[in-house]
Amino acid sequence: MVGNLAELQKLVLRHCAHSTVTTAIPELTLYRAEVVSEPIPFVFEPRVYVIVQGKKQVMLRDRVFDYDDSHYLVTAVDLPVAGCITQATPERPYLALCLALDPALIAELLLVVNDQQVDPNQACIMGMGLSPLNSAITEPLLRLMKLLDQPEDIPILKPLIVRELLYRLLQGDQGCALRQIATAGSNLSHINRAIHWIAQHYAEPFDIGRAARVAGMGLSTFHRHFRAATNMSPLQYRTQLRLQEARRRMVSENVDAAEAAFAVGYESPSQFSREYRRMFGRPPATDALCVRADQLLERNGARALYAHQAHCA
Repeated sequence: MVGNLAELQKLVLRHCAHSTVTTAIPELTLYRAEVVSEPIPFVFEPRVYVIVQGKKQVMLRDRVFDYDDSHYLVTAVDLPVAGCITQATPERPYLALCLALDPALIAELLLVVNDQQVDPNQACIMGMGLSPLNSAITEPLLRLMKLLDQPEDIPILKPLIVRELLYRLLQGDQGCALRQIATAGSNLSHINRAIHWIAQHYAEPFDIGRAARVAGMGLSTFHRHFRAATNMSPLQYRTQLRLQEARRRMVSENVDAAEAAFAVGYESPSQFSREYRRMFGRPPATDALCVRADQLLERNGARALYAHQAHCA
């Protein structure tokens, strides 16, 4: 596996000149960073994440996942998290890749391989987990990365390699979660429906009964399975989505705190400020100003680094 990682490092380094690159393979995204970072909130979608150099920490409320090139991370449902890069330098940048997971494709694969059936009554498991990285995962990833140098082969070979990778993931520790989201009628697939509904209606008054009906569950059952899958209650999940979107609006669109709060559904500015500070550690306006300043420094630093590399080349 060491050889695979070394080749993956070279390929990611060559194809990822910026912090984030969407490749010619739409499902495949590459990441690069030269410095460690503060925790940044975002939503993890169903993906498999592999670090090939450096370290990262992901926090799902009170659960902390630390991983590097010895483990891969799988998320089976959309999860609002905070993540920070904990090991990266200009000489040895953080390098990672992720592949989007398609539940429909996983379901097709389960039919072909006659995999074990999922009990519809099986309890939900955590929608995020770490597993040891091994050659069964790195080998197809390496072949997938090599297709970026042979774009004419992508339409033919990519589907085959992705299916192989999904098959290996199903055989690993995270296979149970992947089977559940790909199996109609499983509890995790029902919770996934509710998650999508909450994401579409987070700015509206929260109707927990409606969310439970979308999941096809009674209230107590819904609460239990939702917390098992996401490590938070449905209301906490909605609050995290609201606050992340408010922060994005203040940072990217330069709107003030009152406007951002109203846009994401808050009627009380004091409640918004209180919950925002609890989540991000600073008042809304102060936090947005600091994040914009950090982003400017990062961009200027990246420009200087790339200019220096081009000059040295």
